[in-house]
Amino acid sequence: MARLPRLSAPGHLHLTIQQVHQREPVFADAADRRAYLDCLAAAAARHEVAIHGYGIAPDEVRLLATPAHAQALGQMVQFIGRRFVAALNRRHGRRGALWDGRFRATVVEPMPYFLPCLRFVEHAADARPDDPGDDDAVPWSSSEHHAGRRSDGFVTEHACYWALGNTPFEREAAYRSAMRATAPDAETQGIALASLHGWVLGSPGFERLLSTQLARRLRPLAAGRPPLKRPAGSE
Repeated sequence: MARLPRLSAPGHLHLTIQQVHQREPVFADAADRRAYLDCLAAAAARHEVAIHGYGIAPDEVRLLATPAHAQALGQMVQFIGRRFVAALNRRHGRRGALWDGRFRATVVEPMPYFLPCLRFVEHAADARPDDPGDDDAVPWSSSEHHAGRRSDGFVTEHACYWALGNTPFEREAAYRSAMRATAPDAETQGIALASLHGWVLGSPGFERLLSTQLARRLRPLAAGRPPLKRPAGSE
């Protein structure tokens, strides 16, 4: 079966996942993560992608972003691949590809999915290995930025984040409260599956809206074979 084109809708919120080949930990220290974030900032600005959140695990990167045009996400990832991967290989004396094939992405309906997806993205950093040389300011995810403890200049706040309060203090407090809540397993699994398989994450109404803009299926086909149609008069 032919592979569907990646789900991409300009001006809409996207969640992307990029996994390291064979899930091998490659972000060894803070220098690797800072190098990735510097490259991400340059790539996002160059290719018109608004970054709303990020999370870096040792073997995976998750982003919440809005592309300005249909090719923006792909071009941003290609830019990072050329610049960051080459530098990482030189630094660690490694060779070959870093990422496990193409990146995965889904289009997200902001309400009610923005905060659950932001939590999913930022909690990727919870998988970090112990690193005694790090401190709390190490940029594993955008959580410190959203909580008001650090400013990531390349992060663009989504309208759903602004809606958390009228002042920075109110927004940061509401964000911290939302992130303290434990995500239900079904929620986390649903977000992960939609992202990894490229299915839209949203309501039926949102899906209908996207179907008028995108020339591809937005949901998986029903399991099993379709029922056979009997010829007229065969009964």
